[in-house]
Amino acid sequence: MLEHAKPDQLVELVLPYLWVALVDGRVPADVCVDACMTLRNAYGQLGVRAELLAVDLAVQHKDGGGTRYGSLAPSWTGTSRNGHCVLVLPDAERFVDATVEQFDEAREIGMGPMVSKVALSIDGNGSLMESGAQVVLQRGELLLTYAVAGPESLTSIVGHREEAAHTDEHRRTGVNVTSFALVALRGEGVRERAMQAPHPRLRALLRAVGDAPYEADEAGDVRFCLPDQSDRERWLRLDEIPLPPSVPAAWHRS
Repeated sequence: MLEHAKPDQLVELVLPYLWVALVDGRVPADVCVDACMTLRNAYGQLGVRAELLAVDLAVQHKDGGGTRYGSLAPSWTGTSRNGHCVLVLPDAERFVDATVEQFDEAREIGMGPMVSKVALSIDGNGSLMESGAQVVLQRGELLLTYAVAGPESLTSIVGHREEAAHTDEHRRTGVNVTSFALVALRGEGVRERAMQAPHPRLRALLRAVGDAPYEADEAGDVRFCLPDQSDRERWLRLDEIPLPPSVPAAWHRS
């Protein structure tokens, strides 16, 4: 992926695959919300807008049989959500299902996260895709049909107390995922293409970190050895690195 992806594909593809690698290739059930919240922050650190989309998913086999996952009217049981969610990158028109391999049929194929170009339809309320709209994607011999749930389903995710309790964790983990992504994107044979990506904040961060050493502690927090605001060399987290005032801020949604 790093060797062959085009500049405008690098960020969109690398982050979800990297997230899967950081969870040791395991994508347990009921983790889609945490994955989306984390990756939304990770994309945002690079100035890329990413939004959650509540969906249900029908997986159809070539013989016509299949299974439906999630619900158009999802609910919570304790700390677990009965439903599925994905990310949409509106400016790049990409659809990201980082946890598609939590479903047995998709995991057996072994192709990793689902990242695909889609046509987005904006409804009258400004939602990214109309309620009931479908996204149909191919994964090996499987046909995956995602149906978009209504805005109340999305509210049930982002407004739930369980998610509010993990907001800081999702942001911290998202920053760490982005930090590892920068290390990959600054590599030989990749950096030149990454600097052509249409994301000014990404380009600024790549210039800022250069070839600075980095380290990750036992908790997975990543820091780069760089000058701070006072030009004093320190170990800085990605969101502490000084950038020129002209650089766009990280994209954030509360």
